[in-house]
Amino acid sequence: MSSVMLVVTVIVASALIFDFLNGFHDAANTIATIVVTRTLTPLMAVLLAGAANFIGYFTFGNAVAKTIGSGVVHMEMASLSLILAALIGAIIWNLATWLLGLPTSSSHALIGGLIGAGLAAIGLKAIMLRGVIIILLFIFIAPILGFVGAFLVTAITRWIARPYRSSRVNSLFRYLQVVSSIAVSTGHGTNDAQKSMGIIALTLFAAHLTPVFQLKPWIVIACYSAISLGTTFGGWRIVRTMGTQITKIGPTEGFCSSAAASGALFFATHLGIPVSTTHVISGSIMGVGSVSSFGRVRWITARKIVWAWFLTIPLTAACAALAYYCISTFPHFHVFHQ
Repeated sequence: MSSVMLVVTVIVASALIFDFLNGFHDAANTIATIVVTRTLTPLMAVLLAGAANFIGYFTFGNAVAKTIGSGVVHMEMASLSLILAALIGAIIWNLATWLLGLPTSSSHALIGGLIGAGLAAIGLKAIMLRGVIIILLFIFIAPILGFVGAFLVTAITRWIARPYRSSRVNSLFRYLQVVSSIAVSTGHGTNDAQKSMGIIALTLFAAHLTPVFQLKPWIVIACYSAISLGTTFGGWRIVRTMGTQITKIGPTEGFCSSAAASGALFFATHLGIPVSTTHVISGSIMGVGSVSSFGRVRWITARKIVWAWFLTIPLTAACAALAYYCISTFPHFHVFHQ
């Protein structure tokens, strides 16, 4: 195996590890409410989320993967060392926040990694400022969409359900919550599962193995498999945070938060913008809790989550920059696509 192929293999393996950790860390957020309300068992919810993730790709295409691969750093400046350093920074952040039980964004960890590695490798000229600014704006816009959407959906749903007994309403919304959970998991697949696809396609381009940015079928299958396995094996610490420590969640609230979150995810994916499923669902759960009273939301937990949102990109950028300085001493990593 040539030195270039060895490095590419390491990067592809690292991207799939990141994808697994994305599922391990983030994908549990899509099923948190349905597990906490005991509408489905964890195993059933995991299988449902994994299947729905695959629906997303066939429904919405690969716009988000293209944004990650070609909209954060200039493709012609991307070296293998830059890409690997970005992945290392994102993986370190995901592991650290998982240990702390914080539902932070794997998406923004990867974006922060690309920014930090790009700045360390080349400087500001490596960064596509327009794409990065749009992504940064959606750090605020995405959870606000989730919050406002969930607030409105919950208020309307409660008004419609007023004449009926609560036991009957809860029974109905246990079924509807399954539908909304499929929707939000599909939204997750349309957005989060495409990040590693974009990184691998960028790696093949940087290593001169493809003439253009191209998502080969094996990339799609490998990435969706990795994120599904991650969902199966991890994330339960974050299920507890999302489902119990922000506000009280019942079947009705679970349906409303998932329905609003899926709408926000579909909207962002349609625009080709990589957003955080974690941010959107956190915002929607806060919106649900705020309908009755802002006091129902445990704002201490919410504040910790928001702080993690703000810190994700700068800290992963710092980790990636440090990783780049460490691995750039190995000459085989310096491969550019001229």
